Amino acid sequence: MPSWPTTGTELRVRAQELATVAARHADRADAERLLPGPVAEGIRDAGFARHFVPARWGGRDGSAVELLEAVSALAQGCTSAGWCASVIAAAGRMGAYLPEEAQQELWAKGADSTVVGALIPRGSATAVRGGWRVTGEWSFTSAVDFSDWALVCALAPEDGKQVPWFFALPREDYRVADTWTSLGMRGTGSNTLLADNVFVPAQRGFLREDMLVGRSVGSDARCHTAPLRLLSGLVFGAPALGAARAALRAWEDSARGAAEEETGPLSALARATIAVDSAQLLLERAARVADAPQATPLELVRSPADCAYAVEQLVDVVESLLRASGSAGQLAGHPVQRVWRDVHSLASHVALRFDPAARAYGRQLLDGSGAL
Repeated sequence: MPSWPTTGTELRVRAQELATVAARHADRADAERLLPGPVAEGIRDAGFARHFVPARWGGRDGSAVELLEAVSALAQGCTSAGWCASVIAAAGRMGAYLPEEAQQELWAKGADSTVVGALIPRGSATAVRGGWRVTGEWSFTSAVDFSDWALVCALAPEDGKQVPWFFALPREDYRVADTWTSLGMRGTGSNTLLADNVFVPAQRGFLREDMLVGRSVGSDARCHTAPLRLLSGLVFGAPALGAARAALRAWEDSARGAAEEETGPLSALARATIAVDSAQLLLERAARVADAPQATPLELVRSPADCAYAVEQLVDVVESLLRASGSAGQLAGHPVQRVWRDVHSLASHVALRFDPAARAYGRQLLDGSGAL
């Protein structure tokens, strides 16, 4: 049984070590559309599953800054591994909104239980004696194949309306359909989770609104009281930072000989490095805001825009590096083309779309509350 990290530095070091393992298995993960066992187990053993778990259940009450550092480090070895580590950590955080009895069930075997989240309300829940009957199909559920629990979003009746709730399902209550055939992020195994008329005890549910606003149960740690909008962009954007650094390193290695004789590669390297560094600064700023005791109204809308803009910038960097790699960069075994596929796939996530976030940010600026 591994010893668990007690500091963010330890988590980052373990992530760096796991990145080496993940890099060795990256081609296999891409081909098999699933993380190989050593990588999936390594994510748990590194401490990602328990990063946001409440301390009273053996977790770390971890910070957004620590998660950004660790996930981006892991993603330098494999974008899909970084993504799975990040979303598993985020799903563990969601458990803090369950009633106390359900939290005890969720982490009965330890804070390292692997929880996954199905965030879009693609199911229905019917109230029955003692709980609910839940049915649904949740596509794009990353890491579902090696999960212990799932928190699925379904519409449930309340005051004559259909309202989104989350329900905690143990592994024996859901099936997995092999549906993940994406262009990029293949190793995430983001297959479809299926539940068919599953009984869910009443204590295993919570209103989605509670998670959106940070209305946690039994914890006042900032990672649980922070509104979701301060964390979503970081959770999904952190892997892109590591991926861009991996592409930069691969391109630098392949261009090293030419750079000694030509100005072009040197200029491209400098431009790409500065762009990645600036994206990192935006993500780090958003992480610090998420960890702060309170966020201003402007910060609540700026952070999602910062994260989305940073990811756009990282995608542009990888795009430029692929073009600069020439024909060799298009070959199946070249690492830059895999990162190119990964970041384009990653950036399509709804939490990373710049225009909706920019509209909210721009409106706040025009209202006069964003004066510099």
